[in-house]
Amino acid sequence: MRCLMLWFLVGLAVILSVLSLRGERSRAAYYRLPPRTGLTPPATVIVPVKGPDEGLRENLAALASLDYPDYELIVAARSMEDLPAGVVPAKVRVVYAGQGDPETGEKINNLLAGVQAARTESSIYVFADSDGRVSRGWLRALASALSEEGVGTATGYRWHLPERPDAWSMLRSVWNAVIAGGMGPGKNQFCWGGATAICRETFERLDIPAWWRGAVSDDYRLSEAVKAANLRIVFVPGALVAATDHCGATELLNWTRRQMMITRFYAPTLWRLALFAHLVYCGGMTAAVWLMVHGSWLASIALLFPVGVGMWKARTRLRNAAFVMPEY
Repeated sequence: MRCLMLWFLVGLAVILSVLSLRGERSRAAYYRLPPRTGLTPPATVIVPVKGPDEGLRENLAALASLDYPDYELIVAARSMEDLPAGVVPAKVRVVYAGQGDPETGEKINNLLAGVQAARTESSIYVFADSDGRVSRGWLRALASALSEEGVGTATGYRWHLPERPDAWSMLRSVWNAVIAGGMGPGKNQFCWGGATAICRETFERLDIPAWWRGAVSDDYRLSEAVKAANLRIVFVPGALVAATDHCGATELLNWTRRQMMITRFYAPTLWRLALFAHLVYCGGMTAAVWLMVHGSWLASIALLFPVGVGMWKARTRLRNAAFVMPEY
């Protein structure tokens, strides 16, 4: 009976590995499509800042030098103390949100202050993170995707590329790449707050400030509002953002814990699916090792299969990211 249960776990892990391969070919083809050439309406880019992020000066400089015909960049912070001296490029507007709503997260308060300060001629809002470095075509890629029918938001995602690789920073990159690898041409579960564009009319019609009120996660709540309106979240490979900063062991553990806590609260179904897959993979591989120790050569093949599939998918993710981020 014990062996039967162990083989059941191994079988589940193998089946899940096979199912995880679905969509990989279409995702790779999607990354290699020619860049969108849609409209480039006037835009307001808002980046909240909280303290001296590593590479902040360079990240803001990249946002201030985008290849886009008509946009303004607003840097939003809670107070002057959150904005290090000398990091903001010339001709960039700075907005201070103050205390804001005490029941709402600081980042959201900063974003709302930026939205309120946006110029009237901008017809799209674009949200960025201060710890990411965008390419010159980043804004053009996001804005072009909004011209498709039924699109609520266009989004990119981050790819951790520490400029001086170290073990903990690379481990963070691997952990993050699993999520990045799940975004593609089909249905996307969420938009990422570090690279999201939304039409001003959609933002106001869905009353996003009301969705954000009392929340900590700007992107999950925005995603929920868009999906509630039966609109699509479009992932744009050309809007991948390089995160070149570093982290240590404690920061990595705190960061991953925070990501999981936020996901469990705002996207419980997604969190449960991830937990189920994790338990199946770990349980199946543990069972395969036990069976190998007790003389089953077949278990060694069953163990290598999920590991091999994982390595192949990791290589595919890396090739996709490299294709749209050739400068790295």
